[in-house]
Amino acid sequence: MKNYNFIFYRDTEQAFEGWHETLAVLVEGGGDARQLSRTVMLDSYGKARTVTEPAGRGKGQAVKAVDAALADSIRVLAGRLVAFATEFAVYGNVWQQWITYILMMHENAFTTACERRTVGQSSTMMKLAEQDLALIREMFGTDLAALDKAAGTEILQLFANYHMPFAQESESGPGRQIRMMASRLSHASDVREFGRIITRYYASYGTGIFGLYKAFRVSADEEGIDLIPVTESRDVTFDELIGCEEQKKILRDNTAAFIKGAHANNVLLYGDSGTGKSTSVHALMHDFFESGLRLVEISKAERRLLTLVLAEIKKRNYKFIIYLDDLSFEENESDYKELKAMLEGALESRADRVLIYATSNRRHLIRETWKDRSDMEYQQDIHHSDTMEEKLSLASRFGVTIYYSKPDAKEYLRIVRELAQKAGLDRDEQELEDAARKWELRHGGMSGRTARQFISWLQSGAALEE
Repeated sequence: MKNYNFIFYRDTEQAFEGWHETLAVLVEGGGDARQLSRTVMLDSYGKARTVTEPAGRGKGQAVKAVDAALADSIRVLAGRLVAFATEFAVYGNVWQQWITYILMMHENAFTTACERRTVGQSSTMMKLAEQDLALIREMFGTDLAALDKAAGTEILQLFANYHMPFAQESESGPGRQIRMMASRLSHASDVREFGRIITRYYASYGTGIFGLYKAFRVSADEEGIDLIPVTESRDVTFDELIGCEEQKKILRDNTAAFIKGAHANNVLLYGDSGTGKSTSVHALMHDFFESGLRLVEISKAERRLLTLVLAEIKKRNYKFIIYLDDLSFEENESDYKELKAMLEGALESRADRVLIYATSNRRHLIRETWKDRSDMEYQQDIHHSDTMEEKLSLASRFGVTIYYSKPDAKEYLRIVRELAQKAGLDRDEQELEDAARKWELRHGGMSGRTARQFISWLQSGAALEE
């Protein structure tokens, strides 16, 4: 019987606790080796080679008990596989995709080393890892029908070609990535190629949640902070944001320089609501995800956690944008001082891995009042109020400021026409423009957001007519 003790891919209180014990039980064909009713022997490609019966296996009742235990393990695993397939909307060989997901998500000394630098095929760490990968590859290629036969079930083999209605339409970005990686691993000719494929993934994308997901939100409790993947976001592109060409170019160029390790600045995107500020930031992930860019969005309620977030992410080998949406501070809020310190680079080693991008409807981020000018008005000081200067200085800490303005009537109608064309709406141009003008009068004025809402309304009407 093979020993399924791993060097690197072990349980470490991660989300996959007990995963390799479950797989080992299935591959070996049951529980205690001395009581097995059947042992499935696998060749190097994971195909069933022989099924042996141990000598003196005992009475039929004992055999049935062992088979029942194996069947129960298969049912437990089937539940896990169904939940996994549903979460990521994957299809095909879900067994292999589940093991691939574990490989992609498991953080250990080997995977994190691969994330930081290339681990050579001749290195000691790679040779040790190949022992783990040989076992995982054996599990990867398991003959599921043979396992069902050993247990007297007809469950596991169904996951070799799993079908779920509308899976292709609803498949998530991470699900597609898992499925494609599983396909590449399944065609590996030997364990060394298997290892090269997975280590190239670690080097390109990383390991754990940062390897699979583009954007994260922050959750905090008494034990610290967690970065929670954003799983339901739509993949936004710059092509969907009509207009704002100069603004988009400035933002992309600054981000491209950041990715390449050149000098880049923190960015403040300010201006009228509905003009594409947030969409521009989200669209960066489509262009730069494969280059190692990740987005961490921090809400107003979590801004006090900025220092903790920075400590968590700056040790990983990625480029991070800390995204502060709708950034502003009221008169009695003083936590802007911590943000100001971060923008000034007071926390060392921030600039090479982390930038701060913020959006705001205000050019000056802190609410000002007339009493801020009191020391100039009532004390006859020839200088501006210190209070006012301090508040205005926060916005100046952003190296790049980009202004997004509402479109004029001509630009608004151009956005409507292009969105209608992209949506496949066949409408008379004059009627379309007249309806768009009426819409904006009732829905907040001319903006890109208003135009998109108008087109969505037309699409819903077209759908009802069909």
